[in-house]
Amino acid sequence: MNSKPDDEPLTQELLDELMTSSSVGDFLGEHTFVSRTLSDYLQQQLRERDLVQPQVVRDAQLNPAFGYQVFTGKRGASFETVVRIALAMGLSSKEANRALRAAGQRELYPKQRRDAILIFCLEHQTGLMGANEALYRFGEELLC
Repeated sequence: MNSKPDDEPLTQELLDELMTSSSVGDFLGEHTFVSRTLSDYLQQQLRERDLVQPQVVRDAQLNPAFGYQVFTGKRGASFETVVRIALAMGLSSKEANRALRAAGQRELYPKQRRDAILIFCLEHQTGLMGANEALYRFGEELLC
């Protein structure tokens, strides 16, 4: 499996392949499983998107010292913090879910009203302000 995030197979694709594989050994032999940290994933996204960390931290409305610690892996990040960073970076919902998994947080779930709003905002790149406006408009808890 290629290590570039956009080339990663979807979970359902892997599950389908696993279920039709003749043996678990064959399946495992064909795939490399990488455990990526949130810091690694965010640093990769910064490089690929030509973004700078201080601007992303500002756009995510994070305390600069805390934001630096999240980006360097010295501090963990809550669900809310990861979503704020994803919005600030212009990540898609798929990419945001990868960041959430790397942070050990739950993924965005479209069957939950608030998450559905956040998914829409990520896909339409509204940024944090746009997401908070949408959350407010629909009576949901703001991100910050």
